[in-house]
Amino acid sequence: MDNRLFRDVMGKFATGITIVTTEYNGEIMGMTVNAFMSVSLDPKLIAISIDEKARMYDKLQETKNFGLSILTEDQKDLSMIFAKQKNSQRDISYLRQANIPVIKDSIATLSCHVKETADAGDHKIFIAEVTDAKMNGGDPVLFYSGRYHTLK
Repeated sequence: MDNRLFRDVMGKFATGITIVTTEYNGEIMGMTVNAFMSVSLDPKLIAISIDEKARMYDKLQETKNFGLSILTEDQKDLSMIFAKQKNSQRDISYLRQANIPVIKDSIATLSCHVKETADAGDHKIFIAEVTDAKMNGGDPVLFYSGRYHTLK
C-alpha cells in the first residue's frame, strides 16, 4: 500500500478542525490539528497527534500546556492560515483561558496540560488533562476527503 492510498482512505473519515495554541517565550503560536479525540471522562483527558516536523512538536513538550479551539464554519480561513495553506494579514483574536491562549469565537475551547506522550511513527501523541472548557455555539467546519465542508 502506498502513502497516497493510505492518506486517501484516512481522508474518508470526516473530522472537525481544531487549532492548537501555546505560548512559547512570549510568542503565541498555533497549528491546525484534526487528529484530536476525547480519551477519558474521569479524569478528563484528550489526545492530539503532532508530526515530528511541526514547529510546535518540541515546543509542546517544553510548555506542557496548550489550548484547543474547535472552529466554526466561519473560521475556515483560520484553519488554512494555521496549516500554512494561506497567507493572511488578518489579525487573529485570542482569549486567555486558564492563562492559555485560545481562538476567540470558536465553537468550544479547552485548556489542557500534557500528562503523557507516546511516540507513534513520525508523530507524537500528546495525552492531556482538560483543566477548563467553554462552549460558544455555532456550526463546525468539517474536513472530508481532502476538502473543507459545512453541515449545510
